[in-house]
Amino acid sequence: MTDTVESTGARPQAVRRGPLAGRLRELALLPAIVALLVAGAFVHPNFLSYANLISILGASAALAMLVLAESLVLISGKFDLSVESTAGLAPALGALLVLPVASSGLGAELPAAVGLLAAVVAGALVGLLNAVLIVRFQLNAFIVTLAMLIVLRGLHVGLTEGQTLFDMPEVFFAVATTTFLGIPMSVWLAAAAFAVAGLLLRRHRLGRALYAIGGNREAARTAGIRVDRVLLGVYVIAGALAAVGGLILTGYVGAISANQGENLVFTVFAAAVIGGISLDGGRGTMLGALTGVLLLGVVNNLLTLAQVSSFWIQAIQGGLILLALMVARLASGRGQT
Repeated sequence: MTDTVESTGARPQAVRRGPLAGRLRELALLPAIVALLVAGAFVHPNFLSYANLISILGASAALAMLVLAESLVLISGKFDLSVESTAGLAPALGALLVLPVASSGLGAELPAAVGLLAAVVAGALVGLLNAVLIVRFQLNAFIVTLAMLIVLRGLHVGLTEGQTLFDMPEVFFAVATTTFLGIPMSVWLAAAAFAVAGLLLRRHRLGRALYAIGGNREAARTAGIRVDRVLLGVYVIAGALAAVGGLILTGYVGAISANQGENLVFTVFAAAVIGGISLDGGRGTMLGALTGVLLLGVVNNLLTLAQVSSFWIQAIQGGLILLALMVARLASGRGQT
């Protein structure tokens, strides 16, 4: 498959234009991140402290998993708007299977490990359903996943009756509350997921097939790539990753509210796009997407430490994202679509 994939000419531009130039483009957001770190040092004396920097990483871990999921789908040339609802419903389903009726559960009182596994499986099944509707029935990906977002949100509110779930076993929070070498396990997990995805995209034939499909689906099909099978796999993986992101968010917050993940998809898309993932498919790297996550994490922390009024936070976040887009555009020398 390697030869046929390369023959489609859809490999990432970072690879085609040479390793050094490609690496510099992947790191196009670094100037913006460095500028924010310098600004943060003047805004608050503890901004650059070790504890605060670890806090930024911990708070960004859940977003990182969702951005990873969305980036894989975008590179394949498709959309998935339902990741935010999956991040809410999947851990809620797992919790409902574990909690007793007195704690708003379904009364099954299954072991916690089963609940965690059920959450990930639920996310994968959502991805599979999306894929079947989009790939097999050839429905529009944007509309399908938008409808799925609404359906999952309704199921979440209906199953929990709008209540917040908070009496889960400690293992539900472990990935966010336990540390290794002083760093939360959620950060290690997100870093490992990005590293594996980055290596697969750059070194494995499946990764190159993903770029080929996103760059030109019919050419990829002609070249012998099993386009439908790859897309099915991407959506299933994206759903599972969104569920894991939801579990991390649950551990970080310490509960599952009825609106967990709501409006998160906008931040997910912002991080992916400013990190260089193309909305047209076939372009972008995991390292670039990761810098997008870190940029938004730094922005959120900086605004919190600066005690900016909540009335202004969204406007400032949007303005900084636009500024970062322009900086990345100038630094990379290429258009963002």
